[in-house]
Amino acid sequence: MSGTQENGAQKPKTKGFPVQQLFVLSLCRICEPISFCSIFPYIYYMIKSFGNAKTDNEIAVYAGLVTSAFAFAEFTTGMMWGRISDKYGRKPVLIMGLVGTMLSMIIFGFAKSFPVALLARAVGGALNGNIGVIQTTVAELVTEREHQPKAYAVMPFIWCLGSIIGPALGGLLAEPVTRYPNWFSPGGILEEYPYLFPNMVSAGILVIGIIIGSLFLEETHQVLREKPDRGIIAGRKIIAFFKRSNNEKSKYEGLNGYNSPPSESERLIAQDGGSNDNSGYETFDNSVAQVKKAIKPPSVEKAFTPPVVLLIVSYGILAYHTMGFEQLFPVFLSTPPADEPPHHPFKFVGGFGLSTQAIGFILSMQGLISMTAQFFLFPPIVEYFGSFKVYRFCMLVYPIGYIIVPYLDFLPAEYSMAGIYAVLVIKIILGVMAYPCNAILLTNSAPSLLVLGTINGVAASTASIFRAFGPTITGIIYSKGLDYGIVGLAWWVNAAVCVLGGIQALWMVDGALVLHPEVEAGEMDEEAVEQMAVDVQIAHAGVSSTEGFVNEYHIVKKAAEDEIEHHQQEVAASFGTSRSFDASGSFIASRS
Repeated sequence: MSGTQENGAQKPKTKGFPVQQLFVLSLCRICEPISFCSIFPYIYYMIKSFGNAKTDNEIAVYAGLVTSAFAFAEFTTGMMWGRISDKYGRKPVLIMGLVGTMLSMIIFGFAKSFPVALLARAVGGALNGNIGVIQTTVAELVTEREHQPKAYAVMPFIWCLGSIIGPALGGLLAEPVTRYPNWFSPGGILEEYPYLFPNMVSAGILVIGIIIGSLFLEETHQVLREKPDRGIIAGRKIIAFFKRSNNEKSKYEGLNGYNSPPSESERLIAQDGGSNDNSGYETFDNSVAQVKKAIKPPSVEKAFTPPVVLLIVSYGILAYHTMGFEQLFPVFLSTPPADEPPHHPFKFVGGFGLSTQAIGFILSMQGLISMTAQFFLFPPIVEYFGSFKVYRFCMLVYPIGYIIVPYLDFLPAEYSMAGIYAVLVIKIILGVMAYPCNAILLTNSAPSLLVLGTINGVAASTASIFRAFGPTITGIIYSKGLDYGIVGLAWWVNAAVCVLGGIQALWMVDGALVLHPEVEAGEMDEEAVEQMAVDVQIAHAGVSSTEGFVNEYHIVKKAAEDEIEHHQQEVAASFGTSRSFDASGSFIASRS
């Protein structure tokens, strides 16, 4: 290339870290683990009160079915919610997920029979597609790869925090009439429905999340993020009211540079006083339709490229064996110890016979360790080694963590607790690294952000079905292993599944380095975008801004240009950071 081109090459503008929007997203996200995990302390007693289980051993089976109902329902609708988010936006689906979880908690609190409890959990799973959509939202908020490790550590950290608060909430508030007779008099609704109170509190927390999301969470969809959002406008008015300053322009974080003022459309609507005139919305909807014609998202065949498919399958394998651990480990800790020390390297039985309180303490420590590792270990390690190398390492090392678990029986009694925590730390660190790395790799492997919602929806559905089957299958194998006198059978089968995942990881290539020319900027009909933008401008010539006119030329053109820029940056990244684009879209080689 010529020296002129080299000098004319402009370094892509780096966007800042989206602190405010990730904070808002976290406030919405934390409501779900609090609600989801709040049932664990009392689910055993709730199932027992239904009278379906003939023996205490059967209670665990019914409790497992209640847990699996959520995962099965989530599997059936995960891809649907992903596709809906691609068509109508991420924000409506996230809000709907919170509403669905709220309805589920209310129904569950009023459940007096096992079928109603099962239905309540199924409703929550069917109406909640937030696992995949939240990953998509984070991916669209954080497009700079140097920010990805820190950003993708936030949501797992929030889930860990909620998983600590939720069980504490459920344990404290269940059966309030029996436990707090001075505060709750007998004979009321809380005596008839002893598990209603924690569920109503959880529903109240979800209402707060819905309000926060509606007022302050911004749309991240490549096209729909420019659509006027009356919720955001109302949120900014609330902030301005409490600041009591109409002259100061509040700098509320947006998608344009992560730290932008309100968009032109929102500013004009705000100046119009939030008029009920919906003409601006109607004309924008027409422009969105035109944008979607000009910006052609990849077809399903092109969206699910080999790297994407391999990562989704790997995600399912990861979900299977990690959920198997979550189910097996407390059971193994509670299994009575053997009458004599083990001698055979494979054929031995016995656990640790720990009490419920001791196991609960260990599991709560698991949450604290997970939060610490997620926040302090994950970002620097991934920034140094890269998400692909870290993910492959985790998938190859995972089997060792499962193989050694049953051999804790061989430790002397004074070292048994140290061995338990050592195994727990290994599992936590691998999980803390593997899950966010998979999400990062899946995002970077997606051929276009316009289909990322569908891809993450399929990934969430795949993980859900594996999570549903994992605890059931591992529980059956564990029971059979005890019958055969081999307590480690389930652990070693889990390790074998991990080996398959490790072998598959060796087949993977870093999706960020794979070109998909058939779905790159060539599918962006730039001439159509230009003509469409001009047509919109001409159609609305002469309309004053005080009548609610939205500068659709700016909106449409910007949405199209953002998508073109995204594709060009992906191509440039695949060739290395030493190349960039000029104004015409051609490559410019800049050698240092």
